[in-house]
Amino acid sequence: MTAGFGGDGLEADYVVVGAGSAGAALAARLSEDANVSVLLLEAGGPDKALELHVPAAFSKLFRGAYDWNYDTVPQPRLEGRTVYWPRGKTLGGSSSLNALMWIRGFAADYDEWADAAGPTWSWNALVPYFRRVERTSDPADPTQGVHGPQSVEHQRDPRHHTTAFLAAAQEAGHPLTPPNLPTGQGFSQTMVSQRRGARVSTADAYLRPAKKRRNLRVLTQALARRVTFAVGSEGSGPRATGAYVEIDGITRHVRARREVVLSGGAVNTPQLLMLSGIGRADHLAEHGIEVVVDAPGVGANLQDHLVAGLAPAAHGGTLYDATKPAELVRYLATRKGMLTSNAAEAYGFVRTPVADAVGVPEGLPDIEIIFVPGPYIGEGLVPMPAHGLTVAAILLRPVSRGTIRLASSNPAEAPLIDPAYLSDADGVDAATLRAGIAECERLIDTEALQAITTGGWVVPEHGERMTPAERAELSLRRYSHTLYHPVGTARMGTDAASVVDPDLRVRGVSGLRVADASVMPTVIRGHTNAPAIVIGEVAADLILGRRV
Repeated sequence: MTAGFGGDGLEADYVVVGAGSAGAALAARLSEDANVSVLLLEAGGPDKALELHVPAAFSKLFRGAYDWNYDTVPQPRLEGRTVYWPRGKTLGGSSSLNALMWIRGFAADYDEWADAAGPTWSWNALVPYFRRVERTSDPADPTQGVHGPQSVEHQRDPRHHTTAFLAAAQEAGHPLTPPNLPTGQGFSQTMVSQRRGARVSTADAYLRPAKKRRNLRVLTQALARRVTFAVGSEGSGPRATGAYVEIDGITRHVRARREVVLSGGAVNTPQLLMLSGIGRADHLAEHGIEVVVDAPGVGANLQDHLVAGLAPAAHGGTLYDATKPAELVRYLATRKGMLTSNAAEAYGFVRTPVADAVGVPEGLPDIEIIFVPGPYIGEGLVPMPAHGLTVAAILLRPVSRGTIRLASSNPAEAPLIDPAYLSDADGVDAATLRAGIAECERLIDTEALQAITTGGWVVPEHGERMTPAERAELSLRRYSHTLYHPVGTARMGTDAASVVDPDLRVRGVSGLRVADASVMPTVIRGHTNAPAIVIGEVAADLILGRRV
């Protein structure tokens, strides 16, 4: 089989749709085999803007050209609000738009994946992949890699408020531990996907080193409209042959000699599967789409981390000053200062009393506390209004499940995103978050944080006139938002109802796989960028028949 591309450059052995955290890693690893050709399609443009590379500028990209600009449907339990969901639309995908937090989660999270999808996905099986991915500064555990493409570094210039927060955690009885331990993680300063104060996305870590390879072609501004199929051999079902892709306003047929791999993420991958005829049959019929596979699991099982917090007013020196011209000058001259901040400079894991009541396994948390040395408000869409801090609680393992559904058969129209926040019948999610916000209050009340706060509130406004319970309820219902970790909408499993099998092959067809956060059966107790990259690495080995 030739490793070249078709005459028009739109035919390759492997077509990968989506150049994000998983897709960029996957395409780069596939192209290490000189005997195959790889065509990587990205709906967004190149990652050229300065804001894509300056860590503290990530929220400046929201609602812009590098963002899919998604919103959820109204959420009944969040006062009927829609919730803004930024998703990266450029090389590197959301790894070019995120808050750079490298938090792998707990070993038990991956062993739960293995329970659903087999031993390939256990913690012990994935450790070599984490090690292959990571280039960790000062690793604290043998599971952390030091020679990989993805830089994972300490904060370059954290605020003194972050030191105070970690002292507050210790004062409140929480252990301080190194980050990214497989078990027993406590409170830590955040490690970040940076190199010398600049963001390192998967476009930086994987695609730029691979761009010299003649067997890898990357097309930007290429919107996939649907996967194409041919009649398979007897008993094998339809076979994926490529995809219709809009390039420069013209729909072209991109052809795959071997396989198509979807890496669009937990929103775009199920949307493309449904547009291609793989989904719940009655839903596809509503939009006039011919059914290739009746797969009710496509777009189901949506999970996301909901965050709800408090923003006490603080004395000076917070990230409120990050937009001052002097900070830009300092950053450009020295790669130091406030613009190196990823905003969420520290975090920690806690187990609330709710965890015991609902049977969360011993030793595992149900809440992550996240700290920003500035008031992160309005879903990141508004400037920080004053000096303040953010102490917030993240619901790590939601019971609630949501959906991705088509709004129409038009690929350019955003799908209907319904995370169904706090919708579980027993109210466990809301109870857990309330307990998490109570822990935020306890941290704010420590001597360490009282020394740097003023007694007033940025959010909720006039919070000093409220009881802690009133502040918690406002935070929960009015100010909560996504932590940008949607997963699960094309889940992998050994059961027939799973969308993909343990080798990430889409059930009911051949020549089609999924490799991104949508395959995660359950969301991890951590942040999803690191495991998404690992999924891309594993997928490459599954496709090429090799293992670490």
